[in-house]
Amino acid sequence: MTFKSLLLGAAVTLLSTLSQAQVSTIAVAANMKDAFIAIQNEFKINNKADFRVVYGSSGNISAQILNGAPFSLFISADESYPLELAKRKMTVDEGKVYAIGKIAMLSKTSKGISLGNSKEDLTKALKSANKIAIAKPELSPYGKVSMDYLKAEGVWDLAKDKLVYGDNISIATMYVATGAADIGFTALSMALSPEIAKETQYRVLNPALYNPIQQRMVLMKNPPPNAVALYQFIQSPKAQAILRSFGYQIP
Repeated sequence: MTFKSLLLGAAVTLLSTLSQAQVSTIAVAANMKDAFIAIQNEFKINNKADFRVVYGSSGNISAQILNGAPFSLFISADESYPLELAKRKMTVDEGKVYAIGKIAMLSKTSKGISLGNSKEDLTKALKSANKIAIAKPELSPYGKVSMDYLKAEGVWDLAKDKLVYGDNISIATMYVATGAADIGFTALSMALSPEIAKETQYRVLNPALYNPIQQRMVLMKNPPPNAVALYQFIQSPKAQAILRSFGYQIP
């Protein structure tokens, strides 16, 4: 074998190794962070593939994809962003609705604000608060439905001038957990997070007062096998059980 052939063979082997070692990047809506970590840990028991995970608002993630971000799988907090990407022929197909989310009202326990269950309790809590945290409605599906809920309850005018906005639901939730806001609106999954729950109390809000939060995931074009395997695993009974434990309904 010539020296040139040896170099060519080494180059092919190197390229093959790099291809196999390529790490898929998974984009995950912020409300899914704790649930996704649990799902990923379960997935890794029988699948050794590694992932790079990016968390953020569904709106920001979608904008990054439109600008060329090399994500393999987009796990969104709603349907509109994934379906728009599918419409633009950027995905394998329209994907799957993997969970239905709920919103909750959150307060830091030390603030002493009672959340209660009635509209009167809601009104009192909003009046007592100096700052109310919410995710940006134009970026976060959970921010959008929280705004819709306040309007449906007829208390938007009480809240609108007190609102502080987070770029995603995780940031809005941390405003409450750290005391930067007196109360806030978040995903039930985040209210159930052990880290958040130890400092806060929550109330699940009436789902009849906002549109169902159908969370869809889509594979981007030409996904690597490990991303496809994860996509399929999220639809499995094991992953669905994890999602239920974080307050999600399964479609």
